Amino acid sequence: MTTLTIPVTPWWKQRWPWLLAAGPAIVAVGSIYTAYLAMSAPDALVVGDYYKQGKAINQDLRRDHVASQLGLSMALGYDAASGTLSGRINRKDSGPLLLHLSHATLPEKDIKLVLVPDANGRFSANLPLLERSRWIVLVEGQKREWRLAGAWSWPAQRGIALLPD
Repeated sequence: MTTLTIPVTPWWKQRWPWLLAAGPAIVAVGSIYTAYLAMSAPDALVVGDYYKQGKAINQDLRRDHVASQLGLSMALGYDAASGTLSGRINRKDSGPLLLHLSHATLPEKDIKLVLVPDANGRFSANLPLLERSRWIVLVEGQKREWRLAGAWSWPAQRGIALLPD
C-alpha cells in the first residue's frame, strides 16, 4: 500500500491568507490617512462661541432696519484689468464707509477697506487681484449704525447690488 504525502507549505507562503488580509489592511491605512487629514487641517467655519454670535444677529438685524429706513443701496464692481474696486452709494452724508469682503471659507483671505465716497456717492479703491470665489460683502457706516450685506460670486457676477434686507 502506498500513501500519498502532499507537501505542506507554511501559511505565509500561501496566497489566500494574504489576499484575505489585504482588505482590512487597506481599510486600516485609509482610516489612518483620513484621521491625519481631519487633524492637520482644522475647519475654519466652526465658531467657538456660537451663543455670543447668535445674540449678535439681533444687533445686525437692527442695523439692517436702519439702512432700510435711510433708503440706502449700493452698487459695487471690480475691474480686474485695472485692479480697481469701484461703486456708488446713495446716501446724504459723506463719511467714510467700512467695506469687508469675507472669503467664503478662508478667513486669512478676508479684505477690509475704508472707502471715502465723493459728493455724488462714488468711490474707488485699488485692490490686488480679487480671488475667484464667493465673497460675503458687508458695508457699514463709520459708526456702524447701519449695514448693507450680500453674497458676491466673482467673476461669475461682475458686480453686486446691495440692498437693505
